[in-house]
Amino acid sequence: MLISSQELNQKLKQFFGFSTFKGGQEAIIKNLIEENNTFVLMPTGGGKSLCYQLPALVMEGTAIVISPLIALMKNQVDAIRGFVADQEGIAHFLNSSLSKSQHQEVRDDLLKGVTKLLYVAPESLTKEENILLLQQIKISFYAVDEAHCISEWGHDFRPEYRRILPIIKQIGDAPVIALTATATPKVQQDIQKNLGMMDAKVFKSSFNRENLYYEIRPKANTEKEIIKYIKNNPGKSGIIYCLSRKKVEELAELLNVNGIKALPYHAGLDAATRSRNQDMFLMEEVNVIVATIAFGMGIDKPDVRFVIHYNIPKSLEGYYQETGRAGRDGGEGHCIAFYSYKDIQKLEKFMQGKPLSEQEIGRQLLYDTVSYAESNRCRRKILLNYFGESYDVENCGCCDNCTHPKKQFEGKKYLCTVIELVNSMKEHFKSEHLANILGGVSNSLIKSYNHHLHPLFGITKDKDDRFWLAIIRQGVLLQFLHKEIESYGLIYVTPNGNEFAKNPFPIMLTEDTEYNESDEDEENSAGAAVKHTAGASDEVLLSMLKEIRVSMSKRLNLPPFVIFSDPSLMDMATMYPITIEELKNCQGVGEGKARKFGREFIQLIAKYVDENEIERPTELVVKSVAHKSLNKVFIIQNIDRRIPLEEIARIKDMEMDDLYSEIESIVNAGTKVNIDYYIRQVIDEDKIADIYDYFKEEALSDSVSDALKALGPDYTEEEVRLIRIKFLSELGN
Repeated sequence: MLISSQELNQKLKQFFGFSTFKGGQEAIIKNLIEENNTFVLMPTGGGKSLCYQLPALVMEGTAIVISPLIALMKNQVDAIRGFVADQEGIAHFLNSSLSKSQHQEVRDDLLKGVTKLLYVAPESLTKEENILLLQQIKISFYAVDEAHCISEWGHDFRPEYRRILPIIKQIGDAPVIALTATATPKVQQDIQKNLGMMDAKVFKSSFNRENLYYEIRPKANTEKEIIKYIKNNPGKSGIIYCLSRKKVEELAELLNVNGIKALPYHAGLDAATRSRNQDMFLMEEVNVIVATIAFGMGIDKPDVRFVIHYNIPKSLEGYYQETGRAGRDGGEGHCIAFYSYKDIQKLEKFMQGKPLSEQEIGRQLLYDTVSYAESNRCRRKILLNYFGESYDVENCGCCDNCTHPKKQFEGKKYLCTVIELVNSMKEHFKSEHLANILGGVSNSLIKSYNHHLHPLFGITKDKDDRFWLAIIRQGVLLQFLHKEIESYGLIYVTPNGNEFAKNPFPIMLTEDTEYNESDEDEENSAGAAVKHTAGASDEVLLSMLKEIRVSMSKRLNLPPFVIFSDPSLMDMATMYPITIEELKNCQGVGEGKARKFGREFIQLIAKYVDENEIERPTELVVKSVAHKSLNKVFIIQNIDRRIPLEEIARIKDMEMDDLYSEIESIVNAGTKVNIDYYIRQVIDEDKIADIYDYFKEEALSDSVSDALKALGPDYTEEEVRLIRIKFLSELGN
């Protein structure tokens, strides 16, 4: 079939109301109308749907659109029926959500030749009854939407997509158009090969979305950060992506409690609820959807102003596609991802037990994501290079690395030290264990291997285990080290690493941004030094607050950190609390601490605010959801009953390390707990006294790693944490 540009423009105006085509749409449409195989690589918002919708309306027969999501199908069918208002049967979808009568209606319209577009899931396409039905009608072409699902190297691989070609052959040959917003050259090749369309004409648009701002933030106080961001952007639509259904539900509830209209969306909800929630978002009855990656494919909402990733995605393709749902109208789009390396470790654990080939692919995709998150290079440049597109601008001015460059340092000697350590040991160990050796952290595992006696143990006094963990991670990204997922994350030196150790050359590494702290329950342990990212602290006020703390510590004969931690003071210098109630909403400040130590601090802040005419933030309070604190209540009640901590952990299905963190957050917020009954069972009296005296007489902070360095190799991390809980509870609360 041949059609002139003038005729095509008339059809565009007639059906869609547009006067001109966007980008390469016209050339794509003409190629398909001429019955040629077509491959379309076009970013979200580029107008992919029109590339098969318009040809379907002008060509003879029915176009079969293979699509992965029921939500997407309904959205697209509603849109087409809106464009061609007088023909209800012009577009249909065929999937498991249809009733018998609806299924019969679709069948009748297809056989009458009324339907021009039929959306079908790949699973439905393989059903014998549907194959027999489609064999009775004329197929104009097949459109494979979200075609990256075909490739094992794609971010959303679906095995059923691999069966599309044989089914097409069974139904009847017709041209194929494959469309995707995210495909590396490797994925593109895989798609074409699997669909038998190596002869397809490829139309590739630029991946550069100039209106999107890309930002990675450390995963600390994440929920507070999200609430603050949304309240600072009132009335704007946004999507928040989480990895788990549980987190989706919790976060949606928390947002609503804090006055933000939000709804959850995940595969665990029934179809009617998912559909209703999606429609309410599209109709702007709610501003925010909190979702798993099940949401958003093809959702045509042009004015999404922000996309937030609570968890970093498993691949850059996934990240790019999900962020691409922001700013589809060319307006502003803010893309924020909260990153903690602990999230990466969780994703690695999910891979264990899968086939080795799948692990290898998953690991590579994950490492690309880590490299992007931790890099100091322009994020736009990294993304475009990943998709095979060059970007020569030195500073895009629209990502955090370009607007706020990270500090770098010469890392040659540190990488050589790590390589020397790994090569010096008979067995292989995880990165955390290696970092503990180099950082001089003595725990029971270190002692069991006598690694506290290793020549490289605590090699530099000014570098802790967290610093070395960052060096190891960057060594993996540089391919000097290899992390073996199948053997639970053991670290090996690669041939490149050994060559580097023999002939070292200057290499710049990035200063760690405290990405290693994760706050899945929004509480940081007592010793966690988390960088403050909620906003710039008032340095003058911060200095004054520290002076009060020193003065109070001398008067009360308490170490300053017992009164308020540095993160607490930083929150005060950002949020300017002037009442006890407001003070309680600062990090690490609970009812007990606020009332015991807070009066002088809020008096100083009130005076400072008044004298300097400071406009305080309006939303200081982040309300919590009642059930989130149930774990803490349970722990406190069972400690009061003197239940062994191992038993509490078992009942709550927690690791001991996680239980300690919970108790630390309870104590750090000002609640008194008495774990003497447990401490006396597991720690010698002499050790109890030594550790307690260290915190009372010597400690400059409540850091566990500093304590272990000062106390020496005979003390374990568990012992120090338990006594620190006792110390902070008795003296601070």
